[in-house]
Amino acid sequence: MSKATGPLYAVHFKRRRLGKTDYAKRLALLKSGQPRLVVRKTNRGLICHVVEYSEQGDRTTALTTSRELFKHGWTPKRNTPTAYLTGMLCGLKAKKAGIKNVVLDIGLHPSTKGGIVFACLKGAVDAGIEAKYGEEQMPPESRINGSHLKKEKEFADAKAALLKV
Repeated sequence: MSKATGPLYAVHFKRRRLGKTDYAKRLALLKSGQPRLVVRKTNRGLICHVVEYSEQGDRTTALTTSRELFKHGWTPKRNTPTAYLTGMLCGLKAKKAGIKNVVLDIGLHPSTKGGIVFACLKGAVDAGIEAKYGEEQMPPESRINGSHLKKEKEFADAKAALLKV
């Protein structure tokens, strides 16, 4: 089988071909002119960072992984309370760096009502960062504070430890 050639054949960008980047969505986020709160789920945890666009390449202002929550008395899993605390820690770091408002970038993750990515945004908003969001997308408070996991006390202790930082 031969390769397609000709004047009408155009090869997409590599990250588009691999299914890693939706360039139309990325362009819409960049046109807002605001820093992006990028939330990514991994197999074992969460990564949350605030990224600003520059022509030389995106610049990360604040970076937090869920593994950092060990220092604050929380054993991280990939669940809603961990996402909230990770977002709160990232929001606190971004606030120290002078970031006031962000726009949520969930990448290729599906926009599920009450999902982990929205719990991360809720944590950043509670840390003092402004963002536009729909209240109906946020997870309920009972899921955020870990009552469905019977970990309300551990969650409250970890949240208090984060706010002291």
